[in-house]
Amino acid sequence: MADALGPMQPVSPAPSPAPPVDRRVLRRQMLADDVYEAIKTMLMDHVIRPGARISIDGLAREFQVSSTPVREALARLESEGLAVKEPLKGYRATPLLTLEEFDDLYRFRLLLEPWAARRAAELISVAGREQLRSELANAVEPTSIDYAGYKSLTAHDNRFHSLIASLSGSEQVRLAFERTHCHLHIFRLHYNRDIGPEVLTEHRMLVEAITSGDPAAAEAAMTQHIENSMTLRLRRIYE
Repeated sequence: MADALGPMQPVSPAPSPAPPVDRRVLRRQMLADDVYEAIKTMLMDHVIRPGARISIDGLAREFQVSSTPVREALARLESEGLAVKEPLKGYRATPLLTLEEFDDLYRFRLLLEPWAARRAAELISVAGREQLRSELANAVEPTSIDYAGYKSLTAHDNRFHSLIASLSGSEQVRLAFERTHCHLHIFRLHYNRDIGPEVLTEHRMLVEAITSGDPAAAEAAMTQHIENSMTLRLRRIYE
């Protein structure tokens, strides 16, 4: 019978069933993320004032959750430099950057990022061009001058500058930039000022220079972008 019908075909084994989803874990993770975003918004909008103590029990009551997701959220915010844990005292909101810290941050950025932009233009590939254009295309202008309105732009700003650092070919440069969390600390300084359109205009100039493979223009555009942020948009806060 096998000869009449032709050779027998091997039977593929049935695919393994997908592991069951633990919905309790998913709910817990969603809850933790929601609490994190809520506290982060309070810090960014100065609802929790810079330098103020953060009450874990008070936040747990406000959000109607246990203290566990609040503690997890604060640990994440501490890693971003938005909260500080003090021994035997709990957490407090990180103070705003002092003028000296602000100047140090921008001196660091001026050393790092114009070089990264130049190298990105020198090394730019087809894939790199697509990544930059896609990130810029997905940027959204703020819908209001609070963190809710600026949240998307703040995330874009971080991704955009991290991408340029990555396209420089230096992993150390990318990590050094990301460790500053500068996009969050800078937003806390101008949380009630409308600067979104200016930032996106300068990002478009950067994308044009880098994707054109023009190292000098890319370096100049990044230098101008950082200097504008420092002198025109933010340093006046300290005057």
